[in-house]
Amino acid sequence: MKLNRKSDLLRHILVPVIDGCDMELPRTLGHLLAGEQPQLLGIVPVDQNESLSTGTAPARQLRAVIRSVPGVQPLRTMVSHQPWQELLAVVADEEPDLLILEYPTALKKLGVSLDTLLRELPCDVALIRGPLPRKLSKILVALRGGPFAELALRLALTLSRASGARVQSLHVRSTRKPDIPSAKRVAAQRDAAFRGLQRVLQNLPEVEQLQLQSSDPALSIIRASRRSSLTILGVAAHFPATGPSFGRTVQRVLSESAGSVILVRSSQPLPKGALTESAGSKAISVLVDKWFAENTYHADEFSDLKQLVALKEQQGLTISLAMPSLNEEATVGKVIRTVKTALMERVPLVDEIVLIDSGSTDRTRAIAENLGVPSYVHQDLLPEHGARRGKGEALWKSLHVTRGDILAWIDTDIVNIHPRFVYGLLGPLLVNPKLQFIKGFYRRPLRVGRQLTAGGGGRVTELTARPMLNLFYPELSGVVQPLSGEYGGRRSALEKLTFYSGYGVETGLLIDMLEKFGLSAIGQTDLMERIHHNQSLEALSMMSFAIIQVVIHKLEARKGIELIEEVNKTMKLIHYTDERFSLDVQEINEQSRPPMITLPEYKKAQPRPRKRR
Repeated sequence: MKLNRKSDLLRHILVPVIDGCDMELPRTLGHLLAGEQPQLLGIVPVDQNESLSTGTAPARQLRAVIRSVPGVQPLRTMVSHQPWQELLAVVADEEPDLLILEYPTALKKLGVSLDTLLRELPCDVALIRGPLPRKLSKILVALRGGPFAELALRLALTLSRASGARVQSLHVRSTRKPDIPSAKRVAAQRDAAFRGLQRVLQNLPEVEQLQLQSSDPALSIIRASRRSSLTILGVAAHFPATGPSFGRTVQRVLSESAGSVILVRSSQPLPKGALTESAGSKAISVLVDKWFAENTYHADEFSDLKQLVALKEQQGLTISLAMPSLNEEATVGKVIRTVKTALMERVPLVDEIVLIDSGSTDRTRAIAENLGVPSYVHQDLLPEHGARRGKGEALWKSLHVTRGDILAWIDTDIVNIHPRFVYGLLGPLLVNPKLQFIKGFYRRPLRVGRQLTAGGGGRVTELTARPMLNLFYPELSGVVQPLSGEYGGRRSALEKLTFYSGYGVETGLLIDMLEKFGLSAIGQTDLMERIHHNQSLEALSMMSFAIIQVVIHKLEARKGIELIEEVNKTMKLIHYTDERFSLDVQEINEQSRPPMITLPEYKKAQPRPRKRR
């Protein structure tokens, strides 16, 4: 089951093919960027003193060149006395993310200076000092954390994806000690910016990191470039990039480097004098975009259940499904029958289904047992560790009573239950051995009385969870629904995670997974639409309170400080009546459970049953 996915690192690339420039460059770019389908725009510049009709033959030749390049989108070929102005008009109309030009020939043919190009072009630009090799083995990207680091890294990863080339990042820190206040400020800016970049690079295992100290940064880059097919760097080495030149370091790399060089400049450089990590941490978007494109799946990709069973058997895996429940007699029967019939009886994809109940007072457990599914009251499990309320407690204890190598959880209140809610989670784990954890996401209609509003659900997700993750864990900002109740992972990873007992369990697991295994170990699946019973605003408010607690707990652990006092563990809920308002104090204390692997009782139960035949 091979999955092809666009990188989304560079969404819209425009390559002007200019008469009089190297005609091999568009062919090479078409080859290296075939997966991105760049647009090729033909341009025939004509001298003001000549008739535009003289451009007829060159235009025909350009069209032939463009048609001969596979994997691109031909735009059109224009003949002009003012090629630069017409190119600006095309850019304004097409709104590309990146414009690629040969340097310096293209600028001469367009009749534009470097300063004018960088000042007037409303999109990102990459200038190629070629020739660009058709076969790339290693790409060197020089990163100092400046305003163009994000674009340099995006381009390097895009070219690497198409060519299979290795990517090496190079950070050169000057050994020269600044002796004046302004120089010290610049050095501080560079250091702060690169700290943000390091956070990104740590989550990109495919990028080899090289850090050097040198009194001559230009020479260090030139020497490293000798071992690479291509070198990519920002148009200026100082911070921020201003003024008419590339900067002394870049000028030397251009003049002395024997290999191909690409200079990049973003259309939106950072404000002058920014003394924060934002210059480097802006590149978080590179990491998130790449992760989103490569680790986002759709349930329909895994609808061939026999193929999933074959993958499971080839890898010698067993699969467990645990269903947390609390008073779900209206839906639990249909959920169990649907999943059991499709994924255990028709095909042996799931080896074990258990119900983990939180003390239902209705017929939830009886319904499950009548359908042949064992049920456990989580408060009765592992009694020596005490009993706590909350869904997270049920999920934690489900590790103890299941034995599958892969464990998935789905809620029992799904009204529109379909087998995709399970196989959509299992599929990515079976096709991608690097994935350790998978989250489901979906459209969530909001039911108000008899009205069903499309996309109105997920209020806590959008108003609390995602904003908090964006602020403090931006690597997770691409997770569509961090609070979804459908998720799972490999036992070898789940048993090493901390579980919060209440509403914060999903947030805690995501952060723990990121910190222990890295972003690339997390995936997400589009499960399409999910209809369930919506909670009251008061319940959602308490959920938000718990989620914020968990994020702060994680920040405390990271920073080694205490932020939550005892008083912060109670929430004052406002009750409205016809006559008055009143306050109700509710204790919401998100307690955590240790990794299951640390429990002696769990270790004793480690032997796995034989796989179902």
